[in-house]
Amino acid sequence: MKLDRIDIKILYELQKNGRITNVELADLVHLSPSPCLMRVKRLQSEGYIEGYSAQINIGKLGQTLTVFTEITLKNHRQVDFARFLAVVEKIDQVIECHLVSGGYDYLMKFVAAGIGEYQEIMERLSDMDIGIDKYFSFVVLKSPIVKAHMPLPSLFPM
Repeated sequence: MKLDRIDIKILYELQKNGRITNVELADLVHLSPSPCLMRVKRLQSEGYIEGYSAQINIGKLGQTLTVFTEITLKNHRQVDFARFLAVVEKIDQVIECHLVSGGYDYLMKFVAAGIGEYQEIMERLSDMDIGIDKYFSFVVLKSPIVKAHMPLPSLFPM
């Protein structure tokens, strides 16, 4: 399916507000409601829209600790990467995991109840012998900019 600028605009608006009404969305993308709804259903059925979720203000629930962690593996065979990922994907506190180029293998984002919980996780991972050579932790002090949406119109101009 080829997307046009209206499809991109629909995706852009829905990622900013998944609870927007179809009438409001149609107005924002300059369509009448019926064609807009047909496009949204098509975008869903084609897999461009994977689902909808609530954005939780975690700070209102209590204190948390966010840590970015650089992880380097001892070996770099496919089986080493697979073994590592099989374990870390089961850890709820791992919010993001990226295989990156450069001086280390993975950049991971943890959100934990505190430094003690994060350290327990890292000690457990180190003890599991899943191929971690070394890791460096970067505790987040403040997050002045966090966006939940991608800049779709500039990434995919039509």
